[in-house]
Amino acid sequence: MARIGVLIEEKDGKVKRTNLGALTAARQGSVDNEVYALLFGDHAETCREALQRYGAEKIVAIRTPEPDPSAFPEMQAAALCLAMDAFLLDALLGVAGQYGKDMLARVASLKGAPLVLDCLEIDFSSGIVKKSHFSGKTTATLRLNGRPWILGIRPNIFPELADPRNAEILNYEPRIQEAKRLAIREIKHGGSGGPDVSEAEIIISGGRPLGSGENFKILRDCAAVFGAAVGASRAAVDAGFATHAMQVGQTGKTVSPRLYIACGISGSVQHFAGMKTSKIIVAINNDADAPIFSKCDYGLIGDLFKVVPALTKALGKG
Repeated sequence: MARIGVLIEEKDGKVKRTNLGALTAARQGSVDNEVYALLFGDHAETCREALQRYGAEKIVAIRTPEPDPSAFPEMQAAALCLAMDAFLLDALLGVAGQYGKDMLARVASLKGAPLVLDCLEIDFSSGIVKKSHFSGKTTATLRLNGRPWILGIRPNIFPELADPRNAEILNYEPRIQEAKRLAIREIKHGGSGGPDVSEAEIIISGGRPLGSGENFKILRDCAAVFGAAVGASRAAVDAGFATHAMQVGQTGKTVSPRLYIACGISGSVQHFAGMKTSKIIVAINNDADAPIFSKCDYGLIGDLFKVVPALTKALGKG
């Protein structure tokens, strides 16, 4: 049996949904892992129901000298390292999103531990991990030696499988010195203003046929109806219609949403490399010969300027 820690991200007192897949990942393999959910702040009790439903047996509420630990990533990383030692954790998992990639790398550096990001499969019994390489063109199989392991899983790659437990809340106050060499004073959100595409469950993306940044409004309007993120192809970004933070593809972000809607995107190899692990792919394009139609689950040949507003209207009625 291994003790697996899962770094939990919460917002407004609720567990981010992508973390539920991380809890599922922590229970992978034939061994009966003991899962510890680690989170900062005062929301352990409000997060308890969701965490224990998906397999957390211990909820570690980490308290630091600063009331807002998110402003001091060095302090957070030091606290996580001490928590791993205190609870004898064999591995620390997290979602390989913006926050997870930064924090897991810091922890791995402090502990001198192996770090693997963008994990697609994990076998704790054998120490074998599979991860995406070269924007999804190939998959690397790694055997990890020594412990603890620091692993970042690709968002939405593991299903959310309930495994109800009765979780115990453990308050933990590590003895750490205040680390204030780096302090985050303000976060300015770029991109579409909506969810980050790398962690979104639903993405609606646009290509160069949209014609302008202003025309991306039809995608934003549609996304707002069902909580989707707005993405873009490289061609749209290069044309100045969208920011790089929205770009999906080989030179952008790799995504694994439950639903990916490609609007006016031809489906080049470079773009497909960044979204091919989407559970369902829907294509909207007026070119019947576009490569995207050979790669999607559902295709609609039509004018996106008519189809997308009609979709928005239909979804709004629901």
